[in-house]
Amino acid sequence: MLLAGCSPVDHTASTEDLLHGNFWERNFVYYFAVMLDTFAEWLGGNYGLSILLLTVIVRTLILPLTLKQYKSSKAMQAIQPEIRKLQEKYKNNQQKLNEEMMKLFMQHQINPMAGCLPLFVQMPIFIALYNAIYWNPDIREYSFLGIQLGLAPQEQGIIAWLLPIIAATTTYIQSKMMPQQATGPMKAILMIFPVMIFVMALSFPAALPLYWVYSNIYTIIQNYFLYVRSSDKGKPKEAPAK
Repeated sequence: MLLAGCSPVDHTASTEDLLHGNFWERNFVYYFAVMLDTFAEWLGGNYGLSILLLTVIVRTLILPLTLKQYKSSKAMQAIQPEIRKLQEKYKNNQQKLNEEMMKLFMQHQINPMAGCLPLFVQMPIFIALYNAIYWNPDIREYSFLGIQLGLAPQEQGIIAWLLPIIAATTTYIQSKMMPQQATGPMKAILMIFPVMIFVMALSFPAALPLYWVYSNIYTIIQNYFLYVRSSDKGKPKEAPAK
């Protein structure tokens, strides 16, 4: 949402023009734009598949960061009972609680910021990829599966409307696969977020919800192996019925 709000609605820039742009455009967005154009050439000019290929490559390259975040999350979950005990014991002494929490983290060799670091590292990558797709005039003029990538789905036929629906649905599915105990405001945000994705996907050029769909599907597959399958492995097997 932040990226969308900061991008002019009608802004386009050819790959060559990016070399004459600002620091961000020259050193980040340009290289993603080159990859999009190159992959499209390899795929017979198909920018729909080019976005798919680039999404898979980028998400796979940052997979080690995702795995690091996953391990940090699992470590934090393992010590949650101890954290709750400390919170109850020192609920009236915030300073002492902080001290004991730090001791607990050191004892288990956990860095509480480790889970956030991969997100900060990933952000420039996703922003550059977002801009490369959003600004590319060739993508805006391309039609993929009967959908004009440069027009908003709400300006097109029924087929184009499927993109926002799939984007919202896959966003909901991937959030439900996360092993989170969301309550109160956070739970409400998780429920509202797919609706917001649907509304935004209706009004942005179809290339963007297409990218969101690709990225969400990748995340769903990733979360299946990280959370669902690993969780099933940890469950005791039921004895066969006699």
